Amino acid sequence: MFDINKILRPNIKKLVPYSSARDEFKGEASVYLDANENAFGSPLDTAYNRYPDPLQYKVKKRLSEIKGVPPRNIFLGNGSDEAIDVLFRSFCNPGVDNVILVPPTYGMYEVSANINDIETRKVLLTEDYQLNLEGIAEAIDEHTKMIFICSPNNPTGNSINREDVETLLANFSGLVVVDEAYINFSRQKTFIQELTEYANLVVLQTLSKAWGLAGLRVGMAFASEEIIEVMNKVKPPYNINEASQQLALEALNNIDTVNSWIKETLTQRDKLVLQLKNFDFVLDIYPSDANFILVKTTGARDIYNYLVQQGIIVRDRSKVELCEGCLRITIGTPAENETLINALQNYK
Repeated sequence: MFDINKILRPNIKKLVPYSSARDEFKGEASVYLDANENAFGSPLDTAYNRYPDPLQYKVKKRLSEIKGVPPRNIFLGNGSDEAIDVLFRSFCNPGVDNVILVPPTYGMYEVSANINDIETRKVLLTEDYQLNLEGIAEAIDEHTKMIFICSPNNPTGNSINREDVETLLANFSGLVVVDEAYINFSRQKTFIQELTEYANLVVLQTLSKAWGLAGLRVGMAFASEEIIEVMNKVKPPYNINEASQQLALEALNNIDTVNSWIKETLTQRDKLVLQLKNFDFVLDIYPSDANFILVKTTGARDIYNYLVQQGIIVRDRSKVELCEGCLRITIGTPAENETLINALQNYK
C-alpha cells in the first residue's frame, strides 16, 4: 500500500516553502507595490516587469481541459527535467536511497540521480526492449523510492507493455514515474487516465515534442494532489517565466495544427522506414511509437561522420548498451527526409 509519508524526505515534511508576493496576494489590483518590481515597465514591446503566476493557473486550466484532469493534479516545470529533479529532491535521501532505471532509456534520470547523490540500480530491458519484471523485483529494497519508465522509450522508440507497468504500480510501495514525452505519436493511451487508480503514479509529459515548443521549456507532471502539493512546495517560486506561460497558452489553442503535424510525422516515419530498408548497411529498424526511429547499421560511427560532412545531424547511439551499431534518426519534414535519403544513396 502506497503511503506518501513513508517515502517523503523528513526535511521536506517539515519544509516551510518560500512565500512570494504573488503567493500572498492573489487577484487583480490597480497598484502593485509589494514585490519590488520595476514600476515603469520593460524595455520591450511586451511588458515583463511583473512576476509571473507562481502556480501557472491559466496554463493548467487550459491543460486540464485538454488532458481531462483537474489543475490540482498538474505540476509545470522548466522542462520535464525540472520535474525529474524535484521528484529526487522531494522523495530521495542523498547517500541513502536508490532508484531503479531500465536502460537503454533517457539519460537525464541518471544525471539527476547523480546530482542528488542517489544510487541508481540498473535493470536492462529485455532484447525486445521490454521490462525485466523479475530483475526489477530483485533490485528493490527498503530504500528504493522510485522506478523510472520511459514509454514510448528513448532511444528505442517502442512503447512499454502496459500490463507490466500496471504490475509495478500495484506491487511497488514507492513512486512509478512514467515518462510520456512521446505519447502524442503513440498508439498506446496515456497513463494519465490511471491517476485515480494508482496513488503512486507520476506521469511526465512535455510541450517540447509534438507541440513544437522545445525553446519555451515547459514540462508537465500529472499525479495525485498530495504529490503535486509536495512538488509545488519544493520548486523555485517563479519557475515558469511569463513569456513561456503566455506563449504556451496561445499554442494550446491550436490543437488542430498540432494534430495535423502528428499525422504527417507518422506518415513520414512509415515512408522513411521503407526507404531505409533498401540500404545494405541497414540491418534492422526497430518498431517505433515516437517521432524518431532506431536504426541498426553495419557501421554507425562511419555513417554518422559521413552525414555530418553533408550537413545532416543524426544521433549516434552505438555506445549505448543494447543499442550497439544504432543511429537514432528524428523524423523531419518531407524535404529533410528526402535530403537524408539522397545523401545515404551516395554513402560508400
